[in-house]
Amino acid sequence: MVPAGGPIRRVMLPAQSACSVRLRSPAGVFRPAPAVCVVAGVLACFLACNAVVGFAQAPVGPMAKPWDAVLIASFNIQVFGESKMAKQHVVEVLTRVVRNFDIVAIQEVRAKSNDIIPSFVRAVNADGSRYHYVIGPREGRTNSKEQYVFVYDTNRIEVDPSTVGISPNPQDKIHRSPMHARFRTRVTPAEMAFTFWLVDIHTDPDEVPQELEALTGVFQAMQAARPDEDDVILLGDLNAGPPEFSSFKKIPGIGWAVSGTTTNTRRSKTYDNLIFAQPATAEYLNRWGVLDLQSTYGLPLENALEVSDHNPVWAAFYPAESRQQGLPPMAGQMPVRR
Repeated sequence: MVPAGGPIRRVMLPAQSACSVRLRSPAGVFRPAPAVCVVAGVLACFLACNAVVGFAQAPVGPMAKPWDAVLIASFNIQVFGESKMAKQHVVEVLTRVVRNFDIVAIQEVRAKSNDIIPSFVRAVNADGSRYHYVIGPREGRTNSKEQYVFVYDTNRIEVDPSTVGISPNPQDKIHRSPMHARFRTRVTPAEMAFTFWLVDIHTDPDEVPQELEALTGVFQAMQAARPDEDDVILLGDLNAGPPEFSSFKKIPGIGWAVSGTTTNTRRSKTYDNLIFAQPATAEYLNRWGVLDLQSTYGLPLENALEVSDHNPVWAAFYPAESRQQGLPPMAGQMPVRR
């Protein structure tokens, strides 16, 4: 169980952290911990250690999420840049996708402009939502650079800016080194909050075996990064499915959310996943899914491919540490269809 370490306070984050990851606008900070910007709460949450746990009070956004689950998603938004943002019908679908979740780890932001993600988050918030973001530096060995992003609902999550960083890659075994940050749910009482590392990754399709082996080391390094944190969730576009996860099996208790289905828009491959170890991440609720762009939003394949060649994948986690038996039932189906 991870101590909350003190009350939430509001700060203005610096324009750029020491690890070259931009943190923009106000965000909550929790201590003692490395974590990344805030996602404020919405409805109430129950249980843990015979105490009543609830999301901290905050202005309720226009889209209700389950009160007893944190919804964490990964989405490779293929070549997300100026061209895609210029297509209003595509942006509309993307904003609807994000509003389903508490945190979305995004891969493949490819833009010359620094305003792509700020503009996108403004579009997400156009309905009154309160999302914010953390964006990493441009990465890649070629002229085609990509950025990782965490977009999060500031009503339900907060982040410690001191934990945002890019994983070391001294032997250059990973084309685009993953970005990590530590988050915490906004629940009351605060000491019950679920805290966790997220590690965002997009592997090079030409170097998958090498990169999966290296990511095993990254995962283990994150497990050891803090004595007070044992929850690590590695998520993203792995360009591989569970049959290729042999290197991860070196980690005791390792598991993944997505299996037995496809995750690309053409419904032919399993590339995207969320990977974590149990019993450390006992907060996992055994609920996961693939948000199929075609069936969810009534899009023909050609229009769904305008949005991305990947579907978002997600998993649900209990918002308090040390989940016990006797949980109340999950509130509604997830993700909520909008």
